[in-house]
Amino acid sequence: MAQHIIPGTPPVSVALRRSSRARRISLRVSRLDGKVTLTIPSSVSEREAMAFAFEKQDWLRKQVAQQPETVVVSHGASVPVAGRPRLIVPGAGRSLRLGSDELAVPGKPEQVARKVQGFLKELARHRLAEAVDHYGARLGRQPTKLTLRDTRSRWGSCSSTGALMFSWRLVMAAPDVLDYVAAHEVAHLKEMNHSQAFWNEVTVIHGPYEAPRRWLRDHGQELHRYQFAA
Repeated sequence: MAQHIIPGTPPVSVALRRSSRARRISLRVSRLDGKVTLTIPSSVSEREAMAFAFEKQDWLRKQVAQQPETVVVSHGASVPVAGRPRLIVPGAGRSLRLGSDELAVPGKPEQVARKVQGFLKELARHRLAEAVDHYGARLGRQPTKLTLRDTRSRWGSCSSTGALMFSWRLVMAAPDVLDYVAAHEVAHLKEMNHSQAFWNEVTVIHGPYEAPRRWLRDHGQELHRYQFAA
C-alpha cells in the first residue's frame, strides 16, 4: 500500500489501498492501532483519492486522537489483571507476585515486559481451561484442543474439529468477560453458527450475557494497547 501524509498538526499518515471490489472511496481508522486506510476503486486516481482524504482531515484527526494511548509494559506502568489495574513494581526472588493492586516483577528492567506477558499467558491458560471445563460439563461436550494466541480480530474461535482458540489478553478483562467468551466458544461445539439456537445454548450454560458482550464491543480493543515487545 502506498503511504501518503496529510500535513498539519498533527500530520496524518494515510495508507492508500486499491481494491477491485471497491465501488466507492472509503476511509477507515483502525480501532486497534489508529492506522488510517484509504480504499479506492481501480478507476480512481491517487490525486482524486487524496483530495477526498484532505476534505476529511479534521474528522481523521479527531478519530486518531480518540485512540487509546499505547502503554509500554515496564516498572511503573499499570496493567489490568482480571479487570483490576495492577501497578508493576520491582519484586524479590524469582517469581512474580500478584497483589490486589500491584504486580511485583523481579529481575532486570529489560526483562519486565517478557515476564509479565508470560505470567498473563499462564494465568489465562489456567482460567480459560477452568471455564471451558465448567461450561463444557454443562453442555455435555468438551473441546479436542485449547490454544492461546494474541489475536486482534477475534477473542475466540471454534474449529469444525472442536478445537477452541482464545486470546490470552482476555485475562486482563474482568472475569465475567472471560467467562462469557469461554461459554460462547463452548456453545459452538454444539451449534457452529450464530443462530437463535446457538444463543439459547449460551444462555442455558452461562446465563445472561448482554453485559460482558457489550463490554467487549465497547472496550475490548483497549486491551490491545498494552505493548509487551518493541
